[in-house]
Amino acid sequence: MSISLLVIFDFIGTVAFAISGAITGIHKKMDIFGVNILAIMTACGGGLTRDIVMGNFPPQMFINPFYVIVAAIVANIVFFIMYYRKGMPAKFSGIYDKGLFISDTLGLAAFMVDGIMIGANFGYEDDLFLLVFLGFITGVGGGVLRDVLSNQMPAIFVKHVYALPVIIGGITMVIMHEFMHTWTIAMVSSFALVILLRVMARHFLWNLPKVEL
Repeated sequence: MSISLLVIFDFIGTVAFAISGAITGIHKKMDIFGVNILAIMTACGGGLTRDIVMGNFPPQMFINPFYVIVAAIVANIVFFIMYYRKGMPAKFSGIYDKGLFISDTLGLAAFMVDGIMIGANFGYEDDLFLLVFLGFITGVGGGVLRDVLSNQMPAIFVKHVYALPVIIGGITMVIMHEFMHTWTIAMVSSFALVILLRVMARHFLWNLPKVEL
């Protein structure tokens, strides 16, 4: 059951982050090549970073390029929809922000689960700190690469407690597994928790404190 769920979360995360990367690339006026590269790096960058941390070489995205292909297909669908519509009408100008939030939220939640499960399947099930870190880096890694490549401050540092829900979700997931000895409930519950925290942060304008100069 956990393996089939993991495939579902993999697919959700890949599609969501590919949309996020494509939307950002279009918003930054990149050409179709740039949009594709940004979408692929956003969708696969977290997993790439996770594999490097675990010493899993070559990283899975190069051994099994299925999700790279999925990300490219999604990127081109988004690009051509926007291309033939000549952008979005003014009354839909907020779609970039909303689309980015929805896709980021789904991607963060799905890849947080994915990172923890990959670590557990690699034999690190008892190393709880490492599992939480792997969930964290898989969740936020692609978004950080997207922001760096598009020349903007990574959202992880400034926006709607971007990373904190992933950390809380990861901790919740490993603790639930420790007490319940089943990954299935822990996966679904922590996925839902990350989404809930992100939605609440956006609705109530929660942000971590920062120094105003």
